[in-house]
Formats: sequence, structure tokens, C-alpha cells
Amino acid sequence: MIFGVNTLPKYRRQGYAEKLLRYAINDARAQDREGLVLTCKDKLVHYYEKFGFQNEGVSESVHGGAMWYQMRLTF
Repeated sequence: MIFGVNTLPKYRRQGYAEKLLRYAINDARAQDREGLVLTCKDKLVHYYEKFGFQNEGVSESVHGGAMWYQMRLTF
């Protein structure tokens, strides 16, 4: 379970989040996991979809009083 990926503004758009996600995905596969689950805010659903995550809708999480979406990548 990945709660989310947050990159400091001055480091955004340099590929760091993508590298971290690809590492996490490859590591989970190497461990013979069935996949990964993460939560994100609405504006990032499309970002995680490009890695193959599927939107499962609004999460039950109420962390920080925000609305979160649950995303799942199944191997």
C-alpha cells in the first residue's frame, strides 16, 4: 500500500516520482506480490493511470479531511 507520492515543488517535473513508482512496481513484482494499491487526490488519478493503476473510486480514507481515490495495479 502506497499512501501517496509527494514531491517538493522545486523537484517536480524532473522524473523523480516516476522513478520511485517504477522502482516500487518492479520491487513488488520481484517479491511475487499480486500488485500495489495507493491513494491519491482526484487531480492525480490520470498520472497513476499511465502506470497501469485502475481507479477503484473514492477511498474510505479521510486523512486530513480530504477526499482520496483508491488506485490498484494488479500483476
